[in-house]
Amino acid sequence: MIKPGNLRIPVSRQCELVGLSRAAYYYRPRGIDSFNVELMRFIDEQYTRTPFYGVPRMTEWLRRQGHQVNPKRVRRLMRMMGLEAVYPRPCLSTPNKEHKKYPYLLRRLVIDRPDLAWSADITYVRLARGFVYLVAIMDWFSRYVVSWEVSTSLEAEFCLSALERALRLSRPGIFNTDQGSQFTSAEFTGLLEACGIRISMDGRGRVWDNIFVERLWRTVKYEEVYLKSYETVRETRKGLSDYFRFYNTERLHASLDYRTPHEVYFGPRSDQNPEQAGSMHLKHACILS
Repeated sequence: MIKPGNLRIPVSRQCELVGLSRAAYYYRPRGIDSFNVELMRFIDEQYTRTPFYGVPRMTEWLRRQGHQVNPKRVRRLMRMMGLEAVYPRPCLSTPNKEHKKYPYLLRRLVIDRPDLAWSADITYVRLARGFVYLVAIMDWFSRYVVSWEVSTSLEAEFCLSALERALRLSRPGIFNTDQGSQFTSAEFTGLLEACGIRISMDGRGRVWDNIFVERLWRTVKYEEVYLKSYETVRETRKGLSDYFRFYNTERLHASLDYRTPHEVYFGPRSDQNPEQAGSMHLKHACILS
């Protein structure tokens, strides 16, 4: 576009030539106002406590806290945060209809060793004045967080980045996700198939198909996010990096007989540091082009 000050070609004609409306040309995106940020913080905490709260219950709960809100605003904020009530219903995600869907492969499967099954999911992480999205890839047997990434948008690239990094460490037999468009994209599923990994996706109306990652989100938020007040994306990355290092290598899990995920995932090699143990796993990793 030529600058508006150039009178030889009016802005309206420039917009016409490039197929852009004048409204779109003059539009300047507005940031999220402080009231919506405050509401999102309340919604995030309450949803973590009561994930079965949908828009009507969440609206009523906010009103009882003294916030004058209507269901339309709450629905918009929950959609922006990627939150949906956890209870059986016809559709629990918003997949891209053009993307291929895969069956759920983990039902009644005995998970008895590392790298038999991995799963991935996305959650909302609040900042002091805004929010980011967090994706994590977890080994089901050990609860080891193989890889994670944050993003300011829900574009598929940050999920693909986390997957590429995870596959440099090892390769699972099955990879499970929900039917979100980030995970059903051709780039994401294509990389899994190129590595010979079987793809599994949560069934509609089955909210606990990815239960271990859902539990991870509760742990991360109660033990890290809600105790901190991240100011920037950089600070968020640093805080989450420190926490996931603690989660993998120091935090004792009752479900793992009070061992750490690192000890269970790497077995006899767990006396090594994560970088050394990870290098030994590379022989199983998919070669990325």
